[in-house]
Amino acid sequence: MTVLPRPDAAAHRMPVPAPVEPGLLSRALEVAGRLANDAAEVIAATAGRSVAGGLPPGAMSKADPFDWVTDTDRTLERHTRRVLAAEFPGVPVVGEEYGRDAGAADAALRWVVDPVDGTANFVAGFPWCAYSLALVDHDGPVVGVVADPGRSRLYAAARGRGVRANGVAVRVCDRDDAAGGLVCAEPPTDTLLRAARAGHAGVRVLGSSALAITQVAGGQAVAAVLQGYQEWDVAGALALALAAGAVVVDVDGRPDPMPADGMVVAAPGVVGQVLGWWRG
Repeated sequence: MTVLPRPDAAAHRMPVPAPVEPGLLSRALEVAGRLANDAAEVIAATAGRSVAGGLPPGAMSKADPFDWVTDTDRTLERHTRRVLAAEFPGVPVVGEEYGRDAGAADAALRWVVDPVDGTANFVAGFPWCAYSLALVDHDGPVVGVVADPGRSRLYAAARGRGVRANGVAVRVCDRDDAAGGLVCAEPPTDTLLRAARAGHAGVRVLGSSALAITQVAGGQAVAAVLQGYQEWDVAGALALALAAGAVVVDVDGRPDPMPADGMVVAAPGVVGQVLGWWRG
């Protein structure tokens, strides 16, 4: 069997983003963390709570029968928007349930929120969903928080300050081979599944893009492969991954802090390997 050379991690080095005023970072982290704590309590209290018909309050499908929205999604996004409007007037918000504020596309800063990422899991009472919030500038995520109520974890990161899980610093795993590791995929392709199996790695489908990327930031997974997502699904988690030392590349292997159409998020030593698995 011919073994192809693995692309050097240096070929996927992330661009250096512009620095951000320290006071803004601190204030954004504090407000985002407060909102994530609020959201975690609400999600934990309402996940899988059934009413007549066996669904949480206000649950209905959107684009298809597996695309859910609930009262919890709407309530959390409205609460997030109210707080951010008071704390950061003039900074537009982009959210899953209520869309984009005017001027968000060209603004120097914008907030991006997904009140419940993994709503199908939330509706079923499966403890794998998240609240995600990020402050984004032209260079990518500046601040990000992800609340994981099912495991009572709150992740927070800011550009240049690293990432913490429940106050403890975490980083991506330090390895140069994905063998023996886990790759989160949303969704997996047959090519990726076959290649990962041949490479002695496991593939996991979690049902939450935010938590898939967060597992890389925290060192539990060596990589995450995503396609078919929206900005609000990934912005908060990408802030964590970048602050934790992960590499983010688009489908062509180009470093990009927020790819729009497919990405690999990985420990630097395995990004080329996993990208090759995905692309076949």
